[in-house]
Amino acid sequence: MNKILVTGAAGFIGFHLCKELIKQDYTVVGLDNINDYYDTNLKVSRLKQIEDFHNFKFVKLNIAERESLSEIFSGEQFDVVVHLAAQPGVRYSLVNPYAYVESNISGFLNILEGCRNHHIEHLVYASSSSIYGANTKMPFSVHQNVDHPVSLYAATKKSNELMAHAYSHLYGIPITGLRFFTVYGPWGRPDMAYYSFTRAIFEDKPMDVFNYGRMKRDFTYIDDIVDGVMRVLPKIPVPNPKWNGADPDPGTSYAPYRLYNIGNNNPVELMFVINILEQCIGKKAKMNMLPMQSGDVTATFADIDDLRDDVGFEPSTPIEKGLGNFVDWYKSYHL
Repeated sequence: MNKILVTGAAGFIGFHLCKELIKQDYTVVGLDNINDYYDTNLKVSRLKQIEDFHNFKFVKLNIAERESLSEIFSGEQFDVVVHLAAQPGVRYSLVNPYAYVESNISGFLNILEGCRNHHIEHLVYASSSSIYGANTKMPFSVHQNVDHPVSLYAATKKSNELMAHAYSHLYGIPITGLRFFTVYGPWGRPDMAYYSFTRAIFEDKPMDVFNYGRMKRDFTYIDDIVDGVMRVLPKIPVPNPKWNGADPDPGTSYAPYRLYNIGNNNPVELMFVINILEQCIGKKAKMNMLPMQSGDVTATFADIDDLRDDVGFEPSTPIEKGLGNFVDWYKSYHL
């Protein structure tokens, strides 16, 4: 597992993962198209933190560009692929659905083809908590059926899981899908609620709070996410001999394929998050209380038992500390 491709390397999770892999002396090739879904200056600033390390190389490329991506696979001969590049965001999928099909469907197919043609030891890819859609049984488990997405974004992530399983079945590729739950922290995504709330409080502007603040999210700190991914990388999935087609388990397979939730296992209400931010910043928030928005879900809550049992994952960052760290970074970067 010496040479690793990380797609989405200029993104929030990708940048932090690359930094840890570099620190642990892996040879890392980071790939990103640096699109303008949010401020490209932030993406470039992330890359500047890691671009000078001898064991890191950055390639600017859109994963939807099939031939160019194939050339990267042929030329580099990766051992492991961590696929984090995607078009994120539930709300933006209501506005620009084609971006999700290009990146999350066509782009993911190109990644799978690269892995198939170049004998990748392990493909780890990002799924999402959004995949649970209309499910209400908490905590969400990978062993639950997830056939009722409530956004196109979620539908593309469900499609990724189906495509990945098909390739694992057909070609024996060991593949692990990780359903990330509301990742937050320094260098985060400006489209995320905690980030936009922080900006609004500092700028003394009103902010939109949907579902009247009664949303619950399993906020998961970036360092815990990276720890989980690092633990999964050497855990090559194998077929589950107990898998039964008469009573199929969605979380495992007869193929070398696994799914895991990677979350904090402790959901908190949005108003609690806002209160912590007010304390960290030392200012009160101005809020526009609004009803639920299309595509959103009321709550997320990760059952992490499988990840805990298989690789010893245990989130360790309280949200008060994590948001404090984010506010400190925000001040150093923006103010």
